[in-house]
Amino acid sequence: MEGIVLELPFILDSFLMVFAGILVMIMACGFAMLESGLTRSKNTATIMTKNVLIFSIASVAYYIVGYNIMYGDGNAFMGSGAFLSGIEYDSHSVYADFFFQMVFVATAASVISGTVAERIKLWPFLIFVLILTAIIYPIQGHWTWGESLEFLEGFSDYAGSTIVHSVGGWAALAGVLLLGARKGKYEGGKIRAIPGSNIPLATLGTFLLWFGWFGFNGGSALAMHSAELADEIGLVVASTNTAAATGAIVAAILTRIIYQKVDTTMVLNGALGGLVGITAGPDVAPWAAIIIGTVSAILVVIAVPAFDKVRIDDPVGALSVHLVCGIWGTLAVAIFNAEVTLIDQLKGIILIGGFVFIASFIVWMILKVTMGIRVDEEVEVEGLDMHECGLEAYPEFGKGSQKIL
Repeated sequence: MEGIVLELPFILDSFLMVFAGILVMIMACGFAMLESGLTRSKNTATIMTKNVLIFSIASVAYYIVGYNIMYGDGNAFMGSGAFLSGIEYDSHSVYADFFFQMVFVATAASVISGTVAERIKLWPFLIFVLILTAIIYPIQGHWTWGESLEFLEGFSDYAGSTIVHSVGGWAALAGVLLLGARKGKYEGGKIRAIPGSNIPLATLGTFLLWFGWFGFNGGSALAMHSAELADEIGLVVASTNTAAATGAIVAAILTRIIYQKVDTTMVLNGALGGLVGITAGPDVAPWAAIIIGTVSAILVVIAVPAFDKVRIDDPVGALSVHLVCGIWGTLAVAIFNAEVTLIDQLKGIILIGGFVFIASFIVWMILKVTMGIRVDEEVEVEGLDMHECGLEAYPEFGKGSQKIL
């Protein structure tokens, strides 16, 4: 009996990471549903394939080398080992820790998929995901959640507004600048709306992401072996939900005022913006979460058309949600936490953002020069599904319907 009591903190903390990690994995489904719902049906099979492979590549790449780079001894690359070697914890299972951290890596990579959707070649995209999850993400993670750079002392990011979401946003921005806009998006000097194919599916994806976020932020407490920690997790989950709900409400009100109609896609992204915004500091009172969610929604409503004005084509609004709100959420920590300074937060945003953007831009450029990253115009017009996957997501309603008796 005494042995069980002594092991109880180890058991509880390991269970938290496993259970929270399972919740975060549900976000992979959310990203897939959201992206396919906000894009055209002729590309749905390719989008589904991308999202399954994003999670799969992240799982294997982070196990082989990424986790050791991020949490191993020594510097962020050389001598860090592989396959979780040399890493042990007295307080919890290393495998539970690896699993929980791995689903975060997959989340960062999933952000990119929506931004470059409908015109990216499948294999160059997957190669980029491999490099991001094995090397780029773990290096900046080592600077913060790993051994921490002295330069970033004081930087605070509870669950990853910058370390996860903005990382995905910066990598996506680098890619989309080289990729260009979808055909017809900005023709004739005008911005042409390209409606998504399935709003119910996009809404389902948003709810799945919202649900998974309770594990994302709640699990980032990393321990629940005491009443104080359990109370912290409860606070984090409550404030996370409040920020998301506020973001949806504010986006609905703003779009009604601006466009005289409630924009459903903005409401969805308003909720997601609130979730990203609260992620850097979810251990705040719910009233603070309302403020964070409100500002996040305002930023999303402003940023989505702003990106269009500079001809950065983001089919799902991922840059507005994950990059812009990720920056805001990281800065907001300094507003609601007296122990954190705005300068410390800015240093983290600039260093991590600069590194990820430059490294990603180089990788994307190499892929563009060697393999090409954009499909041919004919393929883009017809849809990527038959070219990349050899099938249609909805054959009974597409060209395949002609072959079905």
